Amino acid sequence: MDTVADAVGGLPDLGGHTSLRGQVAEALRHALASGTLRSGVVYSAPTLAEEFGISATPVREAMIDLVRDGLFEAVRNRGFRVVPLSDRDLAELTELREMVEVPAVVRLAGAVPAEARARLRSLAEEGAEAAAHGDALRFLDADRRFHTELLELTGNRTLVRTVLDLRDRSRMHGLVKPAAAAELAASADEHLRLLDALVAGDAERAGGIMTRHLDHVRNADA
Repeated sequence: MDTVADAVGGLPDLGGHTSLRGQVAEALRHALASGTLRSGVVYSAPTLAEEFGISATPVREAMIDLVRDGLFEAVRNRGFRVVPLSDRDLAELTELREMVEVPAVVRLAGAVPAEARARLRSLAEEGAEAAAHGDALRFLDADRRFHTELLELTGNRTLVRTVLDLRDRSRMHGLVKPAAAAELAASADEHLRLLDALVAGDAERAGGIMTRHLDHVRNADA
């Protein structure tokens, strides 16, 4: 049976300025998304550290970070339990995202700088390629970077942090599975169409695409 480290391909390369703690946190997010870390199960930091071939300290620190994000809960003298995400939880998180993220994106219609357009298109195309090859974890990584880059154009740091927290909580817990492959392809296509609508200054079309885009999150685990 593959270890968590095997399932996510080891620690991700997030750039030279990213701490080991940050690399572990991202690897654990991928493991949650793939279903390798299962809802309700308690995991030990030393055991996971051994799988990754590192000391327990950065793993424990990363898991504490994910406790703050609502993805794990600490279990005294045992480790960290993956917090279950119910259908109601997912529906509420998605509804809140719609209330915050859709109007934020609509405000960007006709206001995406030329240099940002190129970066966003590159990320959208990376996500589309990943979806076409069935690489769900790579898609989720490109998806998160696309939306982060887009939201940062609002200039509202609190909004960016809030939406990313909601995204992480709703995108986790085994959402990546073969049955969701069609949803990934549709979601990837929506990135490109959303960008086209924003560049064209079509706020109404952008809002509609963004709303449907979030519906994929709601329906991916149905």
